[in-house]
Amino acid sequence: MKNAFLLLCVFCMIATVSGQKKVKPPEPFGPLPTQKQVDWQEMEFYAFVHFSLNTFTNKEWGYGDESPELFNPTNLDVRQWARVVKEAGMKGIILVAKHHDGFCLWPSAYTQRSVKNSPWKNGKGDLVKELAAACKEYGLKLGLYLSPWDRNRADYGKPEYVTYFRNQLKELLSNYGDVFEMWFDGANGGDGYYGGANETRKINTLEYYKWDETYKLIYKIAPNTLVWGVGTSEARWIGNEEGRAGKTNWSLLRQRDELAGKVHYSEFMSGHEDGEKWVPGEADVSIRPGWFYHAIEDDKVRSLDEMVDIYYESIGRNATLLLNLPVDKRGLVHENDQARLKELVSTIKEDFKTDVLTATKISADNVRGNNAAFAAKKVSDRNKNTYWATDDNIKSASIVFEFNKPTPINRILLQEYIKLGQRVKAFNIEAKVDEKWISLAHETTIGYKRILRIDRVTASALKINIADSKASILISNIEAYNAPTFVRMPKILRDKNGNVTIKSQGENAIYYTIDGSNPTQKSILYKGVFQYKKAFEIKAFAIDAVENISSAVTTAKYGASKENWKILTASSGDLNSVNRIIDGNPNTDWSFGDNLNKLPQEITIDMGSILDINGFTYIPQQVGNNLNLISNYEFYSSLDNVEWILQSQGEFSNIKSNPIEQVKTFKKDKARYIRFVARSAVGKGATVSIAEINIIETL
Repeated sequence: MKNAFLLLCVFCMIATVSGQKKVKPPEPFGPLPTQKQVDWQEMEFYAFVHFSLNTFTNKEWGYGDESPELFNPTNLDVRQWARVVKEAGMKGIILVAKHHDGFCLWPSAYTQRSVKNSPWKNGKGDLVKELAAACKEYGLKLGLYLSPWDRNRADYGKPEYVTYFRNQLKELLSNYGDVFEMWFDGANGGDGYYGGANETRKINTLEYYKWDETYKLIYKIAPNTLVWGVGTSEARWIGNEEGRAGKTNWSLLRQRDELAGKVHYSEFMSGHEDGEKWVPGEADVSIRPGWFYHAIEDDKVRSLDEMVDIYYESIGRNATLLLNLPVDKRGLVHENDQARLKELVSTIKEDFKTDVLTATKISADNVRGNNAAFAAKKVSDRNKNTYWATDDNIKSASIVFEFNKPTPINRILLQEYIKLGQRVKAFNIEAKVDEKWISLAHETTIGYKRILRIDRVTASALKINIADSKASILISNIEAYNAPTFVRMPKILRDKNGNVTIKSQGENAIYYTIDGSNPTQKSILYKGVFQYKKAFEIKAFAIDAVENISSAVTTAKYGASKENWKILTASSGDLNSVNRIIDGNPNTDWSFGDNLNKLPQEITIDMGSILDINGFTYIPQQVGNNLNLISNYEFYSSLDNVEWILQSQGEFSNIKSNPIEQVKTFKKDKARYIRFVARSAVGKGATVSIAEINIIETL
């Protein structure tokens, strides 16, 4: 009997194991990523490099008539770029090989407008080749940006230009090794030099380039290259140049509707739940206000606070992060940009230093077929190819992590097994604190990766509730962390009368300086609003007195206060609200021009005294959906309101996609009166708006 019982037990065990083997894995659901797209998503973080003629002409968009001889970096070192990128944890570099002005960073056989006609290396250089070698040396992937729009070419807009464009594609994809991403800008057609024509050319972006044929060409030469941009692309723009994805972010897109012009770019932030194609989002942003290097932006590198937010709102919201580094005239990543990157890397490393879930007891209320291959513990095994899965008919379920002792948490990371589709539509998180479950978050999508920043709680257990899923639930990874307290930088404001306000988070103390030096705890303690009317530079930081942790330093520069500024004339608009453009508040604005009073429109300002100025800034409307942006301008100055000097004219390049403060500099001059002329509007609109006009005053 004893032997019979043992045989029965063995039979039961074999039957159980056999039964587990028969449990089928989940079926794919909905649009799926290709392996190329999965590999691309796993890169997560990579660099953009804008460096070309614009670097030397101080422009964002070259017009196409600039001489190639202007390209002459004094100390170009692509290995420095690669080293900086590698140390920042980025996985690749996308180089702007040709921007809208048509200048090529490789010696293209199809144009004279390239490095072969520049002084750099006596015309024998090939920047793309050098960067490809540097990427290989540092274990980075190479990507390339080739502007479809060319403001230099006389044949742009004609069929023969498309042949030229494709010939350059062949050069780039055939001569420099593997290219992980081919990047096509959406800016296409507009005014330009066009071989001396100096005119505006309109094209149908989707039809002119014959993208289907162009893509076939790319895949024939480089099948592993992912194509980003227009047409039937494999990844999408995130809909802004701020590096932020939507809280809800599907990797799916109704691409047929997009190609038919039925999708507004603002929808790219969140994708489409019912999209028929897998087109994940890439969040692009520059570490400075501009995409190309401008010396005046050396002190305008994005703050650490903003960079950390960008990380969590791009990579942490199911997107990849493409961070631009504007290489300077030397041919180097600037020291200020390097310093900010190091701060960012240090902060992120500390935030994700120790996963507190690795030693927890893990359980789920449903496991597919009760099979160990799909058990709850798979979310913590650090194997990207395993996952916790539920039965086919289970679209809501919970997974619980029990700690050995109460543990502080303020970061939660989740990942779906996207090879079988993106499924989760809604989830929430609870923590067990003092034997009671409390709610921490209610969210929507997960996708490849979702990271939540929550207020710190000390929990004995953590519960992830998948509230709604398109199909059975597949979660490949869950992590939790107790990141160090992050003290946010104080915000500095000054009104037109010179009243300075500094605000910090909570009750944090603030220390500041007004002489340009870096503040310490021995500097001036901020006690309330103070007045400072002269031009000055103020630096401040906040400190958490409880934990003795400081924020990064924030810097602001101001010219003389605007209390004596007066609007002398305005060519149209509501004159009762015209003072909004000099009130020091960028959230108020003034509109002028309409169908009766067409552009150009102008405004004249008396600054009240003679000042030394060497530039001006235009802050476009910041509030609302239709921002009425100015595209082309003129700026004049005068000592007597009689004789006027044209100090600057041109375009606010890329302002539609990046409606930030526009900075224009010129040779230092004395002035009391300034005149700003709006010559044309984005989209050829009749109305334009201004939030603020400021001058750059020599300190």
